[in-house]
Amino acid sequence: MQIFLQVLILIAGFVLLVKGADWLVDGASGIAEKAGMSKLVIGLTIVAMGTSAPEAAISISAAVKGSADIAVGNVLGSNILNILLILGLTAVITPLAVHESTVKYEIPFVFFITVIFALIGLRDKVIGRFDGAILWVLFIAYLSYLFYMSKNSHHKKPTKEDVQEEDAPKVRPLWQMIALFLIGLALIIFGSNISVDAATKIAEILGVSQRIIGLTIVAFGTSLPELVTSVTAAMKKEADIAVGNIVGSNIFNLLFVIGTAALITPVPYQSSFTFDSVVAALSAVLLWICVVFHKKRMLHRWGGVVMLVSYALYFGYLL
Repeated sequence: MQIFLQVLILIAGFVLLVKGADWLVDGASGIAEKAGMSKLVIGLTIVAMGTSAPEAAISISAAVKGSADIAVGNVLGSNILNILLILGLTAVITPLAVHESTVKYEIPFVFFITVIFALIGLRDKVIGRFDGAILWVLFIAYLSYLFYMSKNSHHKKPTKEDVQEEDAPKVRPLWQMIALFLIGLALIIFGSNISVDAATKIAEILGVSQRIIGLTIVAFGTSLPELVTSVTAAMKKEADIAVGNIVGSNIFNLLFVIGTAALITPVPYQSSFTFDSVVAALSAVLLWICVVFHKKRMLHRWGGVVMLVSYALYFGYLL
């Protein structure tokens, strides 16, 4: 009975997280479009950060509450799930064109920071405040790169007329978009608190480690916004947002989420997370290989199938 109640609370928390992220993304994306940002940059920044808000809230909350295994497991599990399961599933539904800059810079950067994260954690089995500062420096460097790219982007920026023609029914006043953003943020914060508490209690009741709970149940729950966003974007032929959202989310998860959590309180890193870190790094390599060896720089259906099979093998290993 107790575990049934905690599962219901966990589901309720995930619902709040997903709905909150949905409203936060709607509000933030609307503001960004009015500012004339390209869809690729919106995908890599606003949408990525918005859909990663559940991971941020869960991991920071877990770290503060002393559940570091959920914090680290959630980020690594989400990053693995984002690439292998979500992009794999999205590519099976419809082949995804990948922007050249994503192939040359962003995907390799995901691999680079995953390795850095693992080395920092393995050094003394804790991600301390100094380590958090290093992650934040890398995050600021990434944001600077995005700012440069947005200023020099060859993508056509949406004009006021484009927005009115294409999204006339969805155009909202600025105050409404700001309200959506703030309400979404509030739902995310509340949902994360009850989700962490419920996940911790479920782990205790089942006698399962917080690492496994973080890598599976919590990672899947917090990745629901990425799943919905990427599949929807792909079906609407907005590949820049579909792929950019996932790549940007993974960068945001490692640098901002863990970096911020470590600045607040040192985050212990178990040796068992080494394997998960390796899988997360290899997931980025697999994505890069699937795209770079395609003539048109696309993540095709065969690549999606390989990714789904890879995730099934990893999930089977965890169980």
